[in-house]
Amino acid sequence: MGRSLLEFVAGIALAGARFRSAAQDVWASIMAGPAERYRPEAHYMRGPGPKWRAKHVQVSSRTPGQR
Repeated sequence: MGRSLLEFVAGIALAGARFRSAAQDVWASIMAGPAERYRPEAHYMRGPGPKWRAKHVQVSSRTPGQR
């Protein structure tokens, strides 16, 4: 009976250690993930694109030869 209790306690301790290690890995990935993936240049807007220009184009009343 003593041996089976000892094996049970050892199994609980091993499971606790595995859980702690897994929890630490998850926490580390949560804390490090966004900072490593963020690239400001990917979110920088340089101005209106071709679809905006096509929609908002203004037709000039002048012809190319007029001043």
